[in-house]
Amino acid sequence: MSEPLVIVGNGMAAARLVDELAKTSLGRYAVAVIGDEPRLAYNRVLLSSVLAGETGSHEIELRPADWWRHRGVTVRYGYRVTEIDTGRRELKIEGEESMEYSKLVLATGSTPLRLNVPGADLAGVHTFRDTRDVDLLLTLAAAKKRVVVVGGGLLGLEAAYGLAKAGAPVTLLHLMDRLMERQLDGPAADLLKTLVERKGIRILLNASTKCIHGDGHVEAVELADGSRIEADAVIFAAGIRPNIALAKDAGIAVNRGIVVNDVMQTASPDIFALGECAEHRGTCYGLVEPAYEQARVLARHLAGRPAAYQGSVVSTNLKVSGVSVFSAGDFIGGEGSESLVLSDRRRGTYKKLVIADGRLTGAVLIGDTVDALWYLELIRNRDKVAAIRTDMMFGRALARPSKAA
Repeated sequence: MSEPLVIVGNGMAAARLVDELAKTSLGRYAVAVIGDEPRLAYNRVLLSSVLAGETGSHEIELRPADWWRHRGVTVRYGYRVTEIDTGRRELKIEGEESMEYSKLVLATGSTPLRLNVPGADLAGVHTFRDTRDVDLLLTLAAAKKRVVVVGGGLLGLEAAYGLAKAGAPVTLLHLMDRLMERQLDGPAADLLKTLVERKGIRILLNASTKCIHGDGHVEAVELADGSRIEADAVIFAAGIRPNIALAKDAGIAVNRGIVVNDVMQTASPDIFALGECAEHRGTCYGLVEPAYEQARVLARHLAGRPAAYQGSVVSTNLKVSGVSVFSAGDFIGGEGSESLVLSDRRRGTYKKLVIADGRLTGAVLIGDTVDALWYLELIRNRDKVAAIRTDMMFGRALARPSKAA
């Protein structure tokens, strides 16, 4: 008799966990996946491509219905879990009968932050997080509505690019002095700003949103310096918050995220968490790759095999507003480190490698990211790079051990 294993959340983390479980313990568990979005799991990273008209909404689906069925997985999408009864090992589902579990995995993801400013509740204020948001934003763009995007991180830049490509006049506001300050150093962020502005997006840095004006509907955004930007819509894309409500209400330990150990286990022994909702050793990862690494560890653990998640070397490797961007490790560099920089603003490229103790410890690439995965491998493996130091800036193909090394 297969053990009932229920995954709450039908996103990228859940899909990867099912994939990994199929490799390690097929038949051991009767797997059910419950998600409140009204469709099968999809690649959230590609939402801006759908918004920009570069990809069809159906094309971002991670797996077809047959894939889930052939693995014996019951998928219930469009259903919301309202309560976890840890004593009875039971989930309460809105408008449905309860569901029992032997093992429970929380992959509830995160929700977009909404700024607590006057006018934030006006009609015309939206977020950018799922396919339902994309449908709404496409309607705005088609009507050539003036849009203000609040947030100059990954989410904000992706929303701004998609809207601009779809035909909307876009102004992007960012509180900090540079775009993507968590992923880029100053020169890289400055080049990215130039490249994004070339795509017709107006960018204002050091821009603190004071309030949103409108009589029932958005009419303008006022900044702390008193300036005013006319707008028909405002998109909040200034970060995410882990979805911890279900766990918290069930008495499971939470901080910013749902607290887990090295096998992704919560304080309740038969309940696990992974992805954006999980907090491991004080860190919540809002990126895809750590969730995939966590899924691998959890699948092995559930199969009775030894496994331990040690944390992730965080990297960003994607197109941001149509510009190739990569960053990983300690790309700022501290005392005793050395930075190798190659910049060509005319070509729209920037490359910075940080070396410390003879190893590559960080990297930032803009425009040309062909060797991104090689640099990431060097960082993760902590390989000594003295022998290729002279040429490594020019990529893997040209990096040859020097005779002096």
